[in-house]
Amino acid sequence: MQKALSLLLVLSVLACSTPKEKIPDTPAMPGTTKKMVVYQMMTRLFANTNTTNKFYGSAEDNGVGKMNNINDAALKGIKGLGVTHVWFTGIIEHALLTDYSKNGIAVDDADVVKGKAGSPYAIKDYYDVNPDLAVDVANRMKEFEALVARTHAQDLKVIIDFVPNHVARAYKSDARPAGVKDLGEGDDITVSFRPTNNFYYLPGQAFVAPKRPYQPEAPKSDGKFVENPAKVTGNNQFTATPNLGDWFETVKLNYGVDYQNGEKKHFEPVPNTWEKMRDILVYWADKKIDGFRCDMAEMVPVEFWQWVIPQVKKVNPQIVFIAEIYNPTQYRNYIDNGQFDFLYDKVQLYDTLRLLVNQKAHSDGIPKIQESLTGINHNMLHFLENHDEQRFASPFFAGDAWKAVPAMVVSACIDEGPIMIYFGQEVGEPGAKAEGFSGDDGRTTMFDYWGVPQHQKWVNNLQYDGGQLSDEQKQLRQFYGDILTLAANNQAIAQGKYADLTVFNQQKGNFSSLVHAFVRYHGEEKLIIVSNFNTKTEGVKIQIPESLAPDLGLKHGSAYVGRDLLRSGAEIGIDANLTMSFEIPAFSSLILKVK
Repeated sequence: MQKALSLLLVLSVLACSTPKEKIPDTPAMPGTTKKMVVYQMMTRLFANTNTTNKFYGSAEDNGVGKMNNINDAALKGIKGLGVTHVWFTGIIEHALLTDYSKNGIAVDDADVVKGKAGSPYAIKDYYDVNPDLAVDVANRMKEFEALVARTHAQDLKVIIDFVPNHVARAYKSDARPAGVKDLGEGDDITVSFRPTNNFYYLPGQAFVAPKRPYQPEAPKSDGKFVENPAKVTGNNQFTATPNLGDWFETVKLNYGVDYQNGEKKHFEPVPNTWEKMRDILVYWADKKIDGFRCDMAEMVPVEFWQWVIPQVKKVNPQIVFIAEIYNPTQYRNYIDNGQFDFLYDKVQLYDTLRLLVNQKAHSDGIPKIQESLTGINHNMLHFLENHDEQRFASPFFAGDAWKAVPAMVVSACIDEGPIMIYFGQEVGEPGAKAEGFSGDDGRTTMFDYWGVPQHQKWVNNLQYDGGQLSDEQKQLRQFYGDILTLAANNQAIAQGKYADLTVFNQQKGNFSSLVHAFVRYHGEEKLIIVSNFNTKTEGVKIQIPESLAPDLGLKHGSAYVGRDLLRSGAEIGIDANLTMSFEIPAFSSLILKVK
């Protein structure tokens, strides 16, 4: 872990995260609401103990994690962080370059597969499980069902990906139920668009795969992948010659929108693709999963979601739908009309926190975001890492895992919306080195077979006890457990109201533009949450506005005390003017319970 912070700062943050006892006053009481806490894992990397990490290595070279190895100890370790839901990324079968032909699985062409492990979002068979994840490939679905049962036995819920916008170029379902027609079966390939087609076509043009910066070593890697006529590429590229940066390994599904003629919609009668995708969702809902994270949901018409989500919820009324979405102007549309439960809060809170950590933004941008989301704050899923984003500890982001403290506190506590972490984040995994198709970009690869070094120290040869972690990594993991457990169970955070303190106090000159403060309150539980994104200790004064005091049950003329629930040992007095003054170390936070 990089040492960007001074020793004094590290000790200050460690003090805030070192447990002396269990967090008081936070257990969920009967009948109370619990905040959703999601742990995302790249399933084929999570339980991989192989440390070879050969560039562009095969599954045999670098190993691959198995579902069976995500055992009770692993799930207990995840639950111990305060997690409520596990997102098992990459469950559904996708194109890859390991040869499973002896199991009746067609060999994929390396010309249209990214990396040797392939993209989890280039779906090859919507009705099957990725064979890489199975110990016994022939029984891979049973191994998945057993994983779901183990997860539920630990009182954790299961989320998997639903990839609605695109599939692998060589999609072919060999596991679909009897009587189900495959995608593309019956398409009229002589026309670019037809409402009844499952794909878009480029008649008269043959697909040409982009050239690679290296020569893949895999079956059928000959530069002669045949697709004629060419299908439209997944990221809406209506060309037979997509670039290496395009989603060239995928083809876009047709939901009845004629993109080449003014995006004209043909939704009556209900398009065949809608019906096929509904049946796929119901198939997985029947596997007793608890939620879908829907990849690039806004690339699929909102009318489809409005039609399909209620039908799936008839199968399981408690199932949740999470949309990967990046256009804030469409948020309310996808919630109110699309019926989504939760949306990514990437381009607002995540992007602002990322800039703030690097002193390239001001903290008063956060209350503006919260105000813009009034009424749907509880629908926003917050995160600092996921499979698409750079690791916090990488030099491409913050360069030090401890700098995540204030951003994590804000993300976890600012509203009732879910909070998510990505496996390895809790031990400072930096996503170092080029793995293969993924370059050295600060991300953990989703295209290559790989071992995740810092995470493997916690896995500790499948004991999942952190036996190889450094003391500092153990402290970091403890911090994540503390803040996630507090966020999940404290009712002021899980279901309370929010009020900003930042703008009012900055206007009075009480603290700098790199300090952020807000309150969360519910009944007798009143929290003042203060975070410092500065590289140095800040002296701050926080005053409760007169207009807010009655809502908090605070009276001028009375004295109060704020006790830090992150257990720095701090108790800070609040004077008769409802003002407190204190110093807060660089990149740290206080969660002050007011008494």
